[in-house]
Amino acid sequence: MQNQKPVSETKPWRTKTYEIIFEADTPSGKLFDVLLIVAILLSVTVVFLESIEVLKNDYGRIFYALEWGFTILFTVEYLLRVISVNRPLRYIFSFYGIIDFLSIAPTYLSLIVVGSQYLLAIRILRLLRVFRVFKLTHLLAQSNILVGALKASRAKIAVFLFAVLTSVVVIGAIIYVVEGPEHGFTSIPVSMYWAIVTLTTVGYGDISPQTPLGQFIASIVMILGYAIIAVPTGIVSVEIASAAKKQVTTQVCPNCLSEGHDKDATHCKYCGSKL
Repeated sequence: MQNQKPVSETKPWRTKTYEIIFEADTPSGKLFDVLLIVAILLSVTVVFLESIEVLKNDYGRIFYALEWGFTILFTVEYLLRVISVNRPLRYIFSFYGIIDFLSIAPTYLSLIVVGSQYLLAIRILRLLRVFRVFKLTHLLAQSNILVGALKASRAKIAVFLFAVLTSVVVIGAIIYVVEGPEHGFTSIPVSMYWAIVTLTTVGYGDISPQTPLGQFIASIVMILGYAIIAVPTGIVSVEIASAAKKQVTTQVCPNCLSEGHDKDATHCKYCGSKL
């Protein structure tokens, strides 16, 4: 029985398509990504302009045609990405795969739900690929450090948020008893909303304590708000300071589609496939 030929020999167009769409190290790949970024910017601009009522009344049909034109273009690109990778499901459920899908879904959804096409502004998230396209590896390394710091500190932040939510419940109950419905605190959930707004130092002013005791409690909550803002910042800052800084490349693993490999890497550090 003859050995099965690799995909690169039996279907060279898949390999070529992959190099153009997923790699920015080749001239054709970089050109594709630059054109893609231009198309994304133009499509988002169309969405913004269509939201202006005066322009929509005058150029609504043009905007509608452009929206569908860009959507069809991005749909073809999305399908080519799915076809060209070795593991389509891995790409479909990856971060960029989900973003790519969400960037085309609102136009089709607008056929059922009126106005949902304005969600196409989510296409701006696709510009995250600019780090890979223009070889901004130093920025990519910094983003990896930031993501790593957030992952390392998620347990501490989770405990901190639980403590904050517990405090909000207690503060909401106390201010509800002190102020009561006659001053706008009609229920404990409404009082908790006030506590969150005050604790985060946002202060909308739609509800405010009227009694001296309530104002004193509000003052304490405001002061605590500054400490609450500082705690998660300090937690993440410590993790960032302790994160190891390594040189990474913009090369994408053909198997798992992961980025951020070390500069001298020959195999993917996530799945072990050859780069």
